[in-house]
Amino acid sequence: MYPESFGASKDLPESMYYKPTIFIEVMRRFFIGMIFGLLASVALNSCMKDEPLNAECDIEQVTIHCDNPGAVFFNLGDSIKDVLFTDTVVTFNVRRDAPLAHLTPKFKITEGATVEPLDGEVHDFSKNKSARYKVTSQDGKWSRVYTLTINPVTRTVNDTVKFDFEKYELEAKNKKYYIWHNLLNDGSLGNDWASGNGGFQLSMSSAKPDEYPTVPDVQGFDGACVKLTTRSTGAFGALVNKRLAAGNFFLGEFDVASAMRNPMQATRFGIPFDMKPVKIIGYYKYIPGAVYQDQAGNPVEGKIDEGAIYSVFYANRDATGNAVLLHGDDVKNNGNIVAIAEVMPVKTVGEWRYFEAEFVYNKDVDMKMLENRGYNITVVFSSSAGGATFQGAVGSELWIDKVRLICTKEE
Repeated sequence: MYPESFGASKDLPESMYYKPTIFIEVMRRFFIGMIFGLLASVALNSCMKDEPLNAECDIEQVTIHCDNPGAVFFNLGDSIKDVLFTDTVVTFNVRRDAPLAHLTPKFKITEGATVEPLDGEVHDFSKNKSARYKVTSQDGKWSRVYTLTINPVTRTVNDTVKFDFEKYELEAKNKKYYIWHNLLNDGSLGNDWASGNGGFQLSMSSAKPDEYPTVPDVQGFDGACVKLTTRSTGAFGALVNKRLAAGNFFLGEFDVASAMRNPMQATRFGIPFDMKPVKIIGYYKYIPGAVYQDQAGNPVEGKIDEGAIYSVFYANRDATGNAVLLHGDDVKNNGNIVAIAEVMPVKTVGEWRYFEAEFVYNKDVDMKMLENRGYNITVVFSSSAGGATFQGAVGSELWIDKVRLICTKEE
């Protein structure tokens, strides 16, 4: 009845047989456990060394206290920052002429850990805009150094914001995948661009940097460009019904901790923006993969994959003043959205092609809110338009270069 190749013995009671269905379920749970174990290990490795479970040393949140927050921050909510465990630099954007001599950082840190300088000490950021803080675990064996930076922001004066994707490097911690930097108004480099590469690492940890979904390509339209490829997530991905990872690239943050547990929440779209966008332009190429598949991995006959290129402009506070951030499940339908520009369709194009899409507004822009950075903008690229729900064609490729946000010119 139950084959001996599964380890069954006819002399044992039936409840002890390795039935195929039980075997499959046990293996399924085993591999799911391994996946979440990987996620836990990534979180633990945020310290300087591999560490036991009770030896964490992370800053989870920073709050800046000051006597006159309205003179320092554009919005009161800007004084609080949640810190991703992959981050070691925490940046607060403040008004250009903000008084910075008496700011008091307060930290929420992992249980039992300590921070130096001490939590709640007043710091003078008027001379040096950055300060280093060392977090030490409860057992004293592990530590992590953070840099807290105060960034005085000037209004964007150019009516064209340029993204050329020339500044990229391997991420500092494990050198596993690429990250990109954007050029800020003062000439320094920012970290406004994100991708799902960190999530792909959880399922395909053996992949080389050039085998990730989002990589640089030196053969761009002009210099280097970004190449997005829809990749298979292998056996781990199949077990949790997440069989592919579309190459994605966007203005915002990617929360690795949510990648397996709640992937829609992992993508955090948007950065503060103080200009009214009119259109987005740039260049792209697109080659779809051979076989389109649904979320269950079944081929969809006659369906050809398409890429995605769009930008969303939205209010970053709700009616009660709470912060709003768009995610994978509401990036195109959140009630705070003011305008969307979308390139449609993104189909097979073997040579570089110019694209242009105008922002379609559904609400008026409050100019006072705009001056006070009350709006966010995101630009999103994906090698598979259905990638958020793990649908698309493995091997689909999208190249992007020389992207520009054209905004209303200041008078």
